[in-house]
Amino acid sequence: MIIAIDGTLASGKGTIARRLSRWYGLPHMDTGRLYRATGVAAMNKGADFDDPDALAEVARSLDLNDYEEALLRTAEAGQAASKVAAIPAVRAALLELQRAFAHQPKGAVLDGRDIGTVVCPDADVKLWIDASVERRATRRWKELTEKGETLSLEDMIAQLKERDERDRNRQDAPMIAAADSVLIDTTHLTIDAAVDKVRAAVEAVIAQKPESSGP
Repeated sequence: MIIAIDGTLASGKGTIARRLSRWYGLPHMDTGRLYRATGVAAMNKGADFDDPDALAEVARSLDLNDYEEALLRTAEAGQAASKVAAIPAVRAALLELQRAFAHQPKGAVLDGRDIGTVVCPDADVKLWIDASVERRATRRWKELTEKGETLSLEDMIAQLKERDERDRNRQDAPMIAAADSVLIDTTHLTIDAAVDKVRAAVEAVIAQKPESSGP
């Protein structure tokens, strides 16, 4: 069973994906981590962010073991990830890696921005997770503040709006909900309530598949 979870930054999709992964006993891939690692690697190597070929080469030679999670979760890494993710050559370099992960014998849970539309259009379950930009910015701002980063809430809102705009309007694999995805708004939900709602949505989709015998 392949579960594709797409949505905006700080909507809760990563936490939801990890919880579903444990619940159904499926491997999980945070595909945004691939782009964050590519962005960080490009910065570390002094790569030109206006050179698609150079950035694609960084993506092809990526080793996720080289990067600690803390380095990939900074605001700077997020901005770099959004920039490299807009480059078709980078997305092509990482696409097969994601598809191979998804099509394991038991399936997998993947979260990102184009899983249900590009990476796994044949996914058994597609979810779109979103929340208001103000709510998402507050969540992300608190997370970064606790890690010692100095960024105002107003700047965080501006960054999210800029990133949303770039992700939605990139030419290759724009951030958009798949036509057959289940939409979940987490603006007014705790993470536990959001997970419960998503799990109920997954079960409903599974129940509608006559060939399915369960996860």
